Amino acid sequence: MTAPVFVVETSRLTGVSVGDVVRLDGPEGRHAAAVKRLEPGEAVTLADGLGLGADGTVTTVHGKDALDVTVATVRQEPEPAPRIVVVQALPKGDRGELAVETMTEVGVDVVIPWAASRCITQWKGERGAKALAKWRATAREAGKQSRRLRFPEVRELMTTRRLAPLLASASLAAVLHEEGAEPLASASLPDTGDIVLIVGPEGGVSPDELAAFAEAGAKPYRLGPSVLRTSTAGVAAGALLLGRTGRWS
Repeated sequence: MTAPVFVVETSRLTGVSVGDVVRLDGPEGRHAAAVKRLEPGEAVTLADGLGLGADGTVTTVHGKDALDVTVATVRQEPEPAPRIVVVQALPKGDRGELAVETMTEVGVDVVIPWAASRCITQWKGERGAKALAKWRATAREAGKQSRRLRFPEVRELMTTRRLAPLLASASLAAVLHEEGAEPLASASLPDTGDIVLIVGPEGGVSPDELAAFAEAGAKPYRLGPSVLRTSTAGVAAGALLLGRTGRWS
């Protein structure tokens, strides 16, 4: 079984070498010592969530609040190429967190919440801030669970109009749509840059949105013969592209 991942500040890992000791404290240290009940000799991975990590062994446990890790290896995960960016329409209930969790586990790099015209859920004011915080916390925890060193970036909520520059600058921009003439499985993929996938709400992407996306350079693509829910379409498309780009090899 692979070692559990705990998050530390980048400054704790910068310049660390084999044999150095890193203190894991704060909420992560308490979780490791009191909840996971790690003991000396057990393997752990420390990561900053930005691609820098250190594998090591617990050497000392300080009560229920902290522990020391002796570093065995230091790893720097390179920037992904191409990046998989998913523009996710806001689902109902907790399906947004489900989508973020599973996309993180698959390996998606960026998640952008999208206020589509047919979204029932609306993020406004304090409610919107709390929802965004939940998505970000979900990405962090799922990143740890899936043993990632680089966690996905969850950006601020965007409108259709604000998405246009993102789509125009993408190496490939695709709207997942059941009426797409071309399957995503046969689309020509870039080696670098961003592949941006737009996942619509349960009510679908509106004609006006499709027109705006087309003007920005995003074509409609279909995934397969079945219609997926908004909370699973990004996961399926992300997995397909990660396999096709060789990032899973």
